[in-house]
Amino acid sequence: MKNYTPRQIVEELDKFIVGQQDAKRAVAIALRNRWRRRIVPANLRDEITPKNIIMIGPTGVGKTEIARRLSRLAEAPFLKVEATKYTEVGYVGRDVESMVRDLVELSIKLVTDEAKHRVEERAKREADRIIFEQLITRKEEIITRYGMQTDREILTFLVNGKLDDEEVEVEVPARASMPVAQIISPQGVEEMGLNLGDMFGRMFQGGQAKRRRIKVKEAREILVSEEAQKMIDMEKVTAEAVARAQDAGIIFIDEMDKIAGHHAGVGPDVSREGVQRDILPIVEGSTVVTKYGMVRTDHVLFIAAGAFTMTKPSDLIPELQGRFPIRVELKPLTREDFVRILQDPENALVKQYKALLGAENIQLDFREDAIEEIARIAESINQRAENIGARRLHTVMEKLLEDISFDAPEMAGAKVVIDAEYVRNRLSPILKDEDLSRYIL
Repeated sequence: MKNYTPRQIVEELDKFIVGQQDAKRAVAIALRNRWRRRIVPANLRDEITPKNIIMIGPTGVGKTEIARRLSRLAEAPFLKVEATKYTEVGYVGRDVESMVRDLVELSIKLVTDEAKHRVEERAKREADRIIFEQLITRKEEIITRYGMQTDREILTFLVNGKLDDEEVEVEVPARASMPVAQIISPQGVEEMGLNLGDMFGRMFQGGQAKRRRIKVKEAREILVSEEAQKMIDMEKVTAEAVARAQDAGIIFIDEMDKIAGHHAGVGPDVSREGVQRDILPIVEGSTVVTKYGMVRTDHVLFIAAGAFTMTKPSDLIPELQGRFPIRVELKPLTREDFVRILQDPENALVKQYKALLGAENIQLDFREDAIEEIARIAESINQRAENIGARRLHTVMEKLLEDISFDAPEMAGAKVVIDAEYVRNRLSPILKDEDLSRYIL
């Protein structure tokens, strides 16, 4: 875990998210507390539990993005779930413990990818050695074809990618025709400690690889993956992944407001309160059975979120309220926020579209008055129709640049100036029709 100070965390979040300083400060402190917990004496470490956060605010104001960016800063496994997808124990559907199993799976992938990255160079060298041993059996043919002086040059040419179009014979793993989880259930396999995917996977795949002649470039990718897998100690990976999920995992529970109250909820006759009571032990701290062993949730950070327009956080059962002691309210976005969102963040929409159309050798020039006009239109539609926050900017920009995006291949080398008049000409006809603006934008 990187040693970010709360101020540095907020500064990093500012690069991607406009405003919402209260929420940024809350998550920054939560992340810093994880680092502090690792420093305290061992006898106190287990007693210090995360201060879970509940974010209150309309859709499209940055709740999910704050949590996602936080997990990247922490290099921690991050899982987003929707509270409405779970059903009370005893009913058909996903049980709440599946979120913990999903978190562990993500952690396994995260740690495995890191381990593969560490051995990547060694794996590449080993893959090249295997390919070289095949190519050297045809050295006279290859030396003649490429005008080499010695057979030593074969290795040099191979490493530099100059032999990528040559063919070699390698074992290619057999693949199942479709994901096993889809065959068994559209909702996926709930492992409950069993690796059903592996079990059925071997049945469908036949368990054997086939030898095929393929180009060196493709063979290298297959061999690098196989050699890297051999170099990784999966027992250590699994142990580290489980530990990281337990001590650094972040679960973001969206749509928490949809299960507040005491009325019929997810599916027929399933109570919202029942789902809350099932979530409670997970958030309080419990042990969940996974195929990688027992996983504790005592130190997983839970961030809940919801609009809470029809309900209030106080409509949640008292026990669950108590497990989210930090509450932050995110403010609705203003026109000034939209202007900043369009151009300030590192992944700003204007920068994205410039890069996309730049791939077609088209130069987009957004004038300041165009940015203001786009922000004004987005704000206007949010007020007249459903307020979906910054997501409105995506649909407005897509409609604004629709013709350019379509004609781009025939416009290579062009420079297109986007000013306020261009924006009004493209969008005003749509805005005049209330129904069209509701459904198109």
